Amino acid sequence: MPQSPADRRVVVTGPPRRTLPHARLRSRGRYPQVSGYYRPRTEIDEQTTLGHTYVRSLMRSQLRAGLTVFAVLGLLIGPLPLLFAAMPDARGLEWLVLGFGLYAPLVLLARWYVRRAERNERDFVRLVEDR
Repeated sequence: MPQSPADRRVVVTGPPRRTLPHARLRSRGRYPQVSGYYRPRTEIDEQTTLGHTYVRSLMRSQLRAGLTVFAVLGLLIGPLPLLFAAMPDARGLEWLVLGFGLYAPLVLLARWYVRRAERNERDFVRLVEDR
């Protein structure tokens, strides 16, 4: 009975795994046991789909932090022209707000971003180094 093309079995294989030489020596205790776990660093180095996913997750987390800073910055600075237009007689207040009122929030925002980016990278390194 001939099989139709839809009924054929397909063998799916993945990339070859690195194993220690001489599996018999490993079973006798001369080499440490190797788990079937494939390290993320190898996935990234070999540019597999999983490695690409790891790198994309880092890029997404960094993008999320950058867009958060951009949104907060827009909400902080965006309404200032409207505020200054509503108060045309307060020229001295404009310079105080621009000179002193924005400086501290901008420094805090920059500090938050740098700490967040470093934390994202540290988490990624921990994932890759398998700690």
